[in-house]
Amino acid sequence: MVERPLRFFPVTLFASVMGVGGLALAWRRAARVWDLPTWPFTLLLGVAVLLFGALLSAYLLKWLRHPADAKTELRHPIRMAFVPTVTISLLVLATGLTELAPTAARVLWWLGAVGHMAATVTVLSAWFGRPDITMTHVTPAWFIPIVGNVITPLAAEQVGSVDLAWFAFGVGVVFWIGLLPVLLQRLLLHDPGLPPKLLPTLAIFVAPPAVILLSWQALTGDTTGPVSRIMYAATLVFLLLVAGQLPTLALRTALPRLHLSPCSRIDRRHRHGGRPPGHRLRPDRGWVVGAGNPDRRRCPRSRRQGCLAGSNLRT
Repeated sequence: MVERPLRFFPVTLFASVMGVGGLALAWRRAARVWDLPTWPFTLLLGVAVLLFGALLSAYLLKWLRHPADAKTELRHPIRMAFVPTVTISLLVLATGLTELAPTAARVLWWLGAVGHMAATVTVLSAWFGRPDITMTHVTPAWFIPIVGNVITPLAAEQVGSVDLAWFAFGVGVVFWIGLLPVLLQRLLLHDPGLPPKLLPTLAIFVAPPAVILLSWQALTGDTTGPVSRIMYAATLVFLLLVAGQLPTLALRTALPRLHLSPCSRIDRRHRHGGRPPGHRLRPDRGWVVGAGNPDRRRCPRSRRQGCLAGSNLRT
């Protein structure tokens, strides 16, 4: 019973650690600015640490028991971009633990910083060298393995290396500037568009300018200069754009779950073998609902070939 869920355990779940940990960091800063209680920060950070431990244990167990499936996920043209969420989670946790557990934070920071740079090189090599990765595979998640380097400076001064932080920051900013036009072309001009299950990744557009702003402030101490103002404006613009798309995103994400035509139902049943219950084969119509069914729906004539092709039958 446990083996099947473990085999298909998705590495994308580590993004939840980034979300909970990021919320903890946001609360810590809000507590300092607005004199709020700090216990929610401690609680959220504790949840993030426990969540990361549970996910990491499951993911390592997947590599031990199902290495072929783990390697397949690592090479998947879309899911491979989510693998570096593991190293970003380490950096987020290190940033949160700088005051509570500086020694643990230092270990996590170095593992995350060096590991994410290695992930950057690995993913970039795949993008450059694999002809099977095309524009169709480009999603906002492409920001994760490359632009994720801008998270490195957040705790560099306390528990890491400022020189390495500047290096990672430069890599992240340059590739954000380079990838942004590619992502905009993918979303605005490319056909087909993003599949519904990847539409929530549009929220990732907000993260790069926001984290660049925070890292720039951590590295330079500048909070009111041109760079800070530009990144602040870019963050707000992307936030407004994503917020404006929420009704459309909700509708497009829900439609695939609500709509399933009679033709696709018939086709899906027959692919698993056997005649669909209550249907008979008509050479001129395909699978037709039997007389005992009051709906008497059939596959539309325009889609007859697709239905029959899915059933491995020919007229």
